[in-house]
Amino acid sequence: MTSGRRCPFCAIVAGTEAAHIVLDDEVAMAFLDVRPLFAGHTLLVPRAHHEALTELPTDLLGPLFDRAQRLAGAMESSLGAQGSFVAMNNRVSQSVAHLHVHVVPRTKGDGLRGFFWPRTRYADDDEMASVAARLRAAVGG
Repeated sequence: MTSGRRCPFCAIVAGTEAAHIVLDDEVAMAFLDVRPLFAGHTLLVPRAHHEALTELPTDLLGPLFDRAQRLAGAMESSLGAQGSFVAMNNRVSQSVAHLHVHVVPRTKGDGLRGFFWPRTRYADDDEMASVAARLRAAVGG
């Protein structure tokens, strides 16, 4: 539950909210998005409530992304997709505050163009080096 409100993804995991389930095991559940980019657009959620990737316990990272990889393969083998788009938002633009991975089937010419936001440039190489250094220090690299 988040902010005292009912989490719709927790309700789906609990079986109290209907969904078209694609995968269901001890680690995660995947179900069709009700507002898909394309047919087969699937949301993969950890069974336990975690709002963002930064809150997911490290022992669940591999298992969760193993399932994302399996779903991406299923898009190709069962739907005839040529590939997939795999993405997640963390807090910003996250319509449901429960960590979820979007796995979307893709085909060449499907109309989806890159990311959904405008791309920018760094002012210069010094700015780029500064940002890289801050991130490197934060991740311990």
